[in-house]
Amino acid sequence: MYTAAILTMSDACYASKREDKATPAVREILINSGFEVVESALLPDEKELITEKLSLLVSKGYNLIVTTGGTGFSARDVTPEATLMLGGRRADGVAEAMRTNSMRYTPRAMLSRGVCVIVDKSVIVNLPGSPKACAENLEFVIEPLKHGIDALSGAVTECARK
Repeated sequence: MYTAAILTMSDACYASKREDKATPAVREILINSGFEVVESALLPDEKELITEKLSLLVSKGYNLIVTTGGTGFSARDVTPEATLMLGGRRADGVAEAMRTNSMRYTPRAMLSRGVCVIVDKSVIVNLPGSPKACAENLEFVIEPLKHGIDALSGAVTECARK
């Protein structure tokens, strides 16, 4: 079984002005895809807090850390920058695939700045804040991500095509 954590960034949800609907949507997809969701948290759009929490989640060795929110053009949208502060290896193909898939639903998908990085033994994926967009993006990449996680953990050694 794979392990996962969900980190949602939303000033409104954090201040209890809006209900967090992204976390439950992501949790359901992860569980249905064979992940144990070990931890979830809600943070405001504050870069230092996000980086600190991501670093803590990486230190726990979760296979996948999924973030939601903070990937747009707003001045408060800093999730990609916070993620990149951890260093690691970029996995640009994952983010590109999500944006390409989302373009089928809305041309605004091109405005997503989400990234995907590998830090130690964890894969971090930035999803948009909309529950619908979270689901569309995560469902599209979850199976290939599982293969990537297997390769990262040493469970598979080649990328054979089916």
